Amino acid sequence: MKLNKILKTMENSLEYLLKNEQDFETLALSASNIPESCCIFLDDVKYAKDIRENVTMVLTTEEIETYVKEQTEYKGGFCVVKQPRLLFFEIHNYLENSVDYVRPVFETKMGKACQISPLASISESNVVIGDNVIIEEFAVIRANTVIGNNSIVRAGAKIGGQGFEFKRTQDSIVSVAHLGGVIIGHHVEIQYNTCIDRAVYPWDNTVIGNYSKIDNLVHIGHAVKVEENVMIVAQSGIGGRTIIKPETWIGFGATVSNGLIIGRNARVNIGSVATRSVQDEQSVTGNFAIEHSKFIENLKNNR
Repeated sequence: MKLNKILKTMENSLEYLLKNEQDFETLALSASNIPESCCIFLDDVKYAKDIRENVTMVLTTEEIETYVKEQTEYKGGFCVVKQPRLLFFEIHNYLENSVDYVRPVFETKMGKACQISPLASISESNVVIGDNVIIEEFAVIRANTVIGNNSIVRAGAKIGGQGFEFKRTQDSIVSVAHLGGVIIGHHVEIQYNTCIDRAVYPWDNTVIGNYSKIDNLVHIGHAVKVEENVMIVAQSGIGGRTIIKPETWIGFGATVSNGLIIGRNARVNIGSVATRSVQDEQSVTGNFAIEHSKFIENLKNNR
């Protein structure tokens, strides 16, 4: 794909200047670890260090373009624009209807010995359901979802829906299309009225690892990676792009901010608000969450 061709055919009110234009295969964030050549945006110089070798085009401001040329080894093309983030997501939304960008369409595939309620709603395309899967009444399974063998989706759960990603303009708020998917592993249980959003980019997925258990009324944002044997208790919220390592426990009503890494066998205890990554084996408590023993010590001192 070439930006020049895309920008000439889409409705766009932003002025831009293309320099050293290069082909790209998809859109991505600066730190995305994918094999495809990609176009990214930069609206802050602190992310310039994250530019990977597969990046061929950068949407950015004139000032950041100068910084990237002087301070990094990037040799690809630029699209210079005053609002690079906004233009980037306008391009993403425009490409929602491009077969070169989105996932190919296929007929939904159903495994053996499944128990699917007639009151469940399952997309007729782009869903793969493994063997011995249980899907209860009023569960919704959207396109681009994979559910592994022996997994359970309880009543009212919503899998693969549009997530909460919006961009402000001068006079409105623009919704960002979610074109990725959800992968649910083997022996997973998703309980009542939980919502798992699909990823934003076509190459990306929200993932729930094998044997993980998600309680009632949990929200899991786009592109979250929950690894194996994780338990997430009711009314918790996991922000987009967070990674939760194996054997971890997320307690009742906990909030985990977006883009964090929660380490292996860690604990985010009841009602905690985690705004920083959590180390392996670490237990955190409080709002904002800190190491559990320090939280208890502070509580005793305050009393």
